[in-house]
Amino acid sequence: MWREAAAAVFPGVGLREPAQAGELAAAETHLGRTLPSELHQLLLESNGIIGRTHVDTVWPADQIVETNLHFWSDPTFAQLYMPFAPFLFFGDNGGGDQFAFVQTPQRPDIFVWEHESDSRRWVASNLQDYLTHCLRDGGDGWYQL
Repeated sequence: MWREAAAAVFPGVGLREPAQAGELAAAETHLGRTLPSELHQLLLESNGIIGRTHVDTVWPADQIVETNLHFWSDPTFAQLYMPFAPFLFFGDNGGGDQFAFVQTPQRPDIFVWEHESDSRRWVASNLQDYLTHCLRDGGDGWYQL
């Protein structure tokens, strides 16, 4: 379903080999939380999605783990930015802004973290909505105010 949905929006989408269930279970163990069900299902079909201009619209599972653990534990980030613990980052725009699910409270909405201002804003109602905007439009224009 996710592969077809992504290709329908952007025929040139980059799809990876599927993640294995054990790989996702290990990712959840390392993160200490479960992946949102939509993201989990997408990763089982394609372990990440590469959008326009070769941007990692959705990261592979290992990058999701690595990036989130870094954001949640880096003492420098704790001094510079508001807390990242409520978020689960899963993709970026290629220029520093990153996209995340809100995990506290759990909801399907996607937020953007704009790295230059530390702002966090709602940009999509769910993963399908995010992919549609991101893959169709590319660039930053789709989520900028």
